Amino acid sequence: MSDADNSGSLERYLGNTIRDLRQKHGLTIADVANLAGISRGMLSKIENAQTATSLDTLSRLAAALGVSIATLFRGYDVRDGSAQLVKSGEGMEVVRRGTKKGHTYHLLAYDQGPTKVFEPFLITIDHESETFPIFEHPGTEFIYMLEGEIEYRHGQNTYVLTPGDALTFRADIPHGPEKLTRCPIRFLSVLMYPNAADAG
Repeated sequence: MSDADNSGSLERYLGNTIRDLRQKHGLTIADVANLAGISRGMLSKIENAQTATSLDTLSRLAAALGVSIATLFRGYDVRDGSAQLVKSGEGMEVVRRGTKKGHTYHLLAYDQGPTKVFEPFLITIDHESETFPIFEHPGTEFIYMLEGEIEYRHGQNTYVLTPGDALTFRADIPHGPEKLTRCPIRFLSVLMYPNAADAG
């Protein structure tokens, strides 16, 4: 976008903002023009983006409208968001190496670009099994229990997790379920990768 385009966009934005504030307060063009010490014609041109205006004039208009000058610019050139919504039950089901029957993994965010920063999973274990997956991978893992009870091993230690409990650990140390105490079990598992700090 050229400087001229940027300028025109700013003038339109300011004109609309001033008009919206004026109307919100139930003020006429004459009211605001008198308070700001400018002509009604000038204010009309400003509101319709037909003229550029000085910082001094904007300052007087802001005062006439009872706002700071920063308020006039608050919403200008705000970047669009890039949030990703995954609705309940719509996470992509994946199979992780080492998982056995009865372990379901739903990936809750994906398409993060060439460098993965993190991977959040909703893990569901519907029934007990005799063998448990053991994982070992780079980065940090965060677990938050939602349902059931599990004894979770990390290295030489085991932790009893019930709903509301959180466990954070180095993921390069062997870890995984030790005992499924009460099924069904559901927990969030967020994997943070070691290059996450360098991403972006």
